[in-house]
Amino acid sequence: MTSTPEFWTVRHFSQANPAGAGCDSMPALLRRLADSIETLGPAEVQDVVIHGELTEHGTWRSGTVYYHLPADS
Repeated sequence: MTSTPEFWTVRHFSQANPAGAGCDSMPALLRRLADSIETLGPAEVQDVVIHGELTEHGTWRSGTVYYHLPADS
C-alpha cells in the first residue's frame, strides 16, 4: 500500500506571444507552449491556463502551464 504524500510540488512556467502584430494568435501560442512542454521530458501536465490582455493589436495571448516531474513525488 502506498501512502498519500502530505504535500507535493507543482511547477509552472508562463509564455506569451511577442508583443505587437500577431500577439492575438492562439495557434502560435499553443505551438509555443507545446514546444516548451516537449522539452520538459516526462512531465505530467496538471493544467494549462490561457490569459488575454487587450492591446491596440488585439488580445495579447499568454499561457501558464502547471506540471510536475517524476522526481517531485
